[in-house]
Amino acid sequence: MLQHVFERAGMARYLTAVVVATDDERIAAAARRFGAAVRMTRADHPSGTDRVAEVASADSAEIIVNIQGDEPLIDPEAIDAAVLALLDAPDVPMATLKKRIEVEDEIGNPNVVKVVTDREGNAVYFSRAPVPYSRDGVRTAHYKHIGLYVYRRDFLVAFPALPIGPLETAECLEQLRAIENGYRIRVVETGYESLGVDTLDDLERVEHLFGAAAPVAGGSEEH
Repeated sequence: MLQHVFERAGMARYLTAVVVATDDERIAAAARRFGAAVRMTRADHPSGTDRVAEVASADSAEIIVNIQGDEPLIDPEAIDAAVLALLDAPDVPMATLKKRIEVEDEIGNPNVVKVVTDREGNAVYFSRAPVPYSRDGVRTAHYKHIGLYVYRRDFLVAFPALPIGPLETAECLEQLRAIENGYRIRVVETGYESLGVDTLDDLERVEHLFGAAAPVAGGSEEH
């Protein structure tokens, strides 16, 4: 699975390098076997963002992309779209993706994070609740957040030290830390349907899509 993520990330036109960041020697060994560059990190990071920030602090890249290692179907075009969002907006420190919700059940599912944006495409709020609320039955589009992040290096390195606010605490969504501290997040719409592998059922679905058994590997982040 990790190899699929690595290879598909390598197809993105705007990535100059793909690195597997991990604190697990088993993941590192698996990544090296298929030729990936590996950065070993501390084991005490509370989140993947902190792990990527450690790698970024020792790197000269101006833009860093955090891609989850459990997304074997990641779309290279979606990666490029998120990177372009920062290249086109030099005053925005962070970008991510959204997809229009087409399955009604996902709107009320707290495991599907929703995002609301302003007219310029900046995130207003991320929530596990069904936002926006449709009062009096008014129909409106709902969008789910796709967990791929693009950061400017200086912002990413500083991010772990930003104060955690009540919104992040309530929703358990670390991207709200940027909003609570006054930073903009540019959100780009994509047709990519995220399929993270968190359970055995997820793994079976991915295996079916690939038409062959997929090796199991741990999580990672690339840049």
